[in-house]
Amino acid sequence: MHSFIPPKRFFPYLSWTDIQAMPNKEDVVIIQPVGSIEQHGLHLPLIVDAAIGMAVLGKALEKLDTSIPAYALPILYYGKSNEHWHFPGTMTLSAETLIATLMEVGESVYRAGFRKLVLMNSHGGQPQVMEIVARDLHIKYDEFLVFPLFTWRVPHITSELVTLKEKQVGIHAGDAETSLMLAILPEQVKMDAAVAEYPPEQPEGSLLSIEGKLPFAWATRDLSKSGVVGDPTVATKEKGDRILESVSDGWVRVIKDVYAFQKPQPE
Repeated sequence: MHSFIPPKRFFPYLSWTDIQAMPNKEDVVIIQPVGSIEQHGLHLPLIVDAAIGMAVLGKALEKLDTSIPAYALPILYYGKSNEHWHFPGTMTLSAETLIATLMEVGESVYRAGFRKLVLMNSHGGQPQVMEIVARDLHIKYDEFLVFPLFTWRVPHITSELVTLKEKQVGIHAGDAETSLMLAILPEQVKMDAAVAEYPPEQPEGSLLSIEGKLPFAWATRDLSKSGVVGDPTVATKEKGDRILESVSDGWVRVIKDVYAFQKPQPE
């Protein structure tokens, strides 16, 4: 049931008396991984975002010093994926449903006595949802510290392993995600079906982009016929192994920072 998560770090394996007796619960780090079930081209399964999140978190928790109390909740597999729903198999929650679900999970964590919650999101279509939930939980419970974090935003070496074009616009089912899947679930990757596809370029000099500081709203079918936005054909397990080690190292640092974090107190 714990998947990639070390059993001793899997929150549901605790009993209610374990939680009742846990010391210094206000500093224990509770991590809610959030993924998605959505299309990832012809070569990858629907579970990519969820699988990557769990693999990274599991590897990070394996590396984390045992003196730091941190536990993973079960992953929320479904996310807000309506940008992909034109491709069969994509499952999506509305923003309202995802917000309500995470709010109620957060309130349960708070009610149990914990005061630090990480929302570890691995799907690029929902960071804003995590930010709304984190802010609303903190406003509702002043001493509740909630961290809306994106799996890929920790320090890591991925940009050193992919081309400049892939770094700039390879946002879905491309080299990095495919390489990671070759490292963690190779039997679910169909490399013979992999195709490279990049989105249409914006006019020269335009400030607008599919992601970044000045984005426009899009559905995946606006950008790609295959569902891929990037080049998975150059992916390798070796790159995936290096990416997994690097991103999980970044998450070890983040979890340590969350554990040490104290609510700011203006002078």
